[in-house]
Amino acid sequence: MNAFDSVPGPLQLAQASDGAVSEEAGSFSAREWIHLDDLAVVAERFAGMVGGSALSQRLFSNAARLAPYKATVLIQGESGTGKELIARALHTLGPTPKGPFVTFNCSNLLDTLAESQLFGHVRGAFTDARQDSLGYFRSADGGTLFLDEIGELPLRLQAKLLRIVETREVQPVGSSQSYHVDIRLVAATNRDLKAMIHAGEFRDDLYYRLNTTTITIPPLRDRRDDIEALAAHFIDHYSRMHDKSVKYLSCSALESLKRHDWPGNVREFANAIESALLLCESDRIGIGDLAPQLAAAAGCAGRPNSTAVRPDLPAGGVAQVELPAPEPGLRRPTGFSLDEVMKDTLVRSLRETDGNRRRAAGLLGISRSTLYRMLTRYGLASASARNAGRPTIPSDGHGL
Repeated sequence: MNAFDSVPGPLQLAQASDGAVSEEAGSFSAREWIHLDDLAVVAERFAGMVGGSALSQRLFSNAARLAPYKATVLIQGESGTGKELIARALHTLGPTPKGPFVTFNCSNLLDTLAESQLFGHVRGAFTDARQDSLGYFRSADGGTLFLDEIGELPLRLQAKLLRIVETREVQPVGSSQSYHVDIRLVAATNRDLKAMIHAGEFRDDLYYRLNTTTITIPPLRDRRDDIEALAAHFIDHYSRMHDKSVKYLSCSALESLKRHDWPGNVREFANAIESALLLCESDRIGIGDLAPQLAAAAGCAGRPNSTAVRPDLPAGGVAQVELPAPEPGLRRPTGFSLDEVMKDTLVRSLRETDGNRRRAAGLLGISRSTLYRMLTRYGLASASARNAGRPTIPSDGHGL
């Protein structure tokens, strides 16, 4: 009795095989693919941002209501959530959209030149000060100054920033003259400023000045209803950038995107979509094109004595393929790794087809190119069938 006798017929996918191309027909299963237009049905756009969830709609609404006023705004949110996009929206929709939008990341302050960077200096104020410098505050006059990572601002500069927030007057280094600046100040942080206050790392009076109005951006894991709209947006964006024509996303790939927690938020999501788009070989992105940790987020599905995996994925990828129960007399060890399961699936499919790659790919419901990539990844491309139980894979006309 061979490893496949325990199920009727070939190895089956629990769901359609991610729309994999049929070797003979060259067609796709339409019900497994979603067109970008259908993904973007619930999308709401706001100043270059996209979202479909109630949280995003509330975020866009709050930003739109605050935009017409010059009041200082503090934007709070994890790294990668889009704090600078909100700041730009406040500027674009605000009273001075034609003025400068100046951004500065406070973590980039140079200790010896920090005051000069922010407030400017006059010629001769210090060594190498060969000419006057406006600094970021005066450069933003008539527009918006966006201070990112405000929690990284040294304590010694926080008192000076407080004075500028209160008076809108800047005194350059080496000068006795102050200059009035007509700016809108927007600050952002991914840190807990209240905790920093208790730890003596941030001034409470500066916090309350910056916190005139607050916009909090929820992490992507809390607004998973945005995933479809974001996927459509970034697939379209990167298709244009890389001169590709990707129009579809598989259901299983979309499910994987929805289940991932996205610790890097929208920035991580955008990078994942760009990577998948570059790897896909047609006009559609399937689960096999996603990074392993994303494919693994799809989870497993199966019946007793079976384990659901997807053998066409890289190490760590998981999807909807059912393995048959073990042969009589064999016990599947507990605690086996996903790599071992996937390698075992490849080995058994090749045994069943006498090493014929075309038939093995058909048995698994994947393309031959995907099968070859997986064989290479798991070191099976030239293994011997009599060496550790692995099959010889012929390179003649019976193979690829």
